[in-house]
Amino acid sequence: MRLSAVRLRVADPDRLAAFYGDTLGMSARSQGVSQRVGYTGLDADLVLMPGGGGYSHDRGQRYWKIGVTVPDVDLAVNALRAKGVEVSDPKQFLDIGYLCHLQDPEGFVIEVLQHDFEGNRPDNAASPDAPFADARIGQITLRTGDIAAEDAFCRAQGMRLLSMQDVAQYGFDLHFYAFSEDTPPNADLWSVENREWLWKRPYTTLEFQHLAGVQIAPVPDYRGLEFEGIDTPLADAFGDRVWPA
Repeated sequence: MRLSAVRLRVADPDRLAAFYGDTLGMSARSQGVSQRVGYTGLDADLVLMPGGGGYSHDRGQRYWKIGVTVPDVDLAVNALRAKGVEVSDPKQFLDIGYLCHLQDPEGFVIEVLQHDFEGNRPDNAASPDAPFADARIGQITLRTGDIAAEDAFCRAQGMRLLSMQDVAQYGFDLHFYAFSEDTPPNADLWSVENREWLWKRPYTTLEFQHLAGVQIAPVPDYRGLEFEGIDTPLADAFGDRVWPA
């Protein structure tokens, strides 16, 4: 089993695929009327489907973002700005990670997250000429008001909980699931020790931003996930589709 893609409905799949290729170093291939973009490896792809164009991000929505993990966020930001992309200044966000944010041309949020915390990055972690050479889609992030239901669904599919992260001062916590037999370095899944380890995984984790009891709104242009290894579509805990790859 593998988390193989997130499906998004967009106004112009070809134009958006070119953005992901030109700015984030992804490759693209046609999939019928859609474009499938991503990195080479075990991580998930983005499937850009036609029919969208009215997307506007809202913090009360089910779909939040993808996270692109890289060895050196500063080099990535320099490369993005050199191409005219507006991106936030990198910063260490609490004891979560060293990161920045941007939006693609249709407003979908992208987080760029460094493998190591600020100050822990090894020298020469990436080449200035190829800052996305070792990039992965590390996270697909959904919001939920009911983590127990999400947990039951993920475990029923064979996913494992790899990390939990308390962000109490902002009113939420984070839960990361994956199709993996990996064992985090610390058995306490709330441990900060597990976080830099998590950002180095070569596969994509399904991340939930849990806001306890909050009613989350559906997103028409979020068309669900793909799981490699299932034969028929499923409905997740929220009712969104999970599709066979």
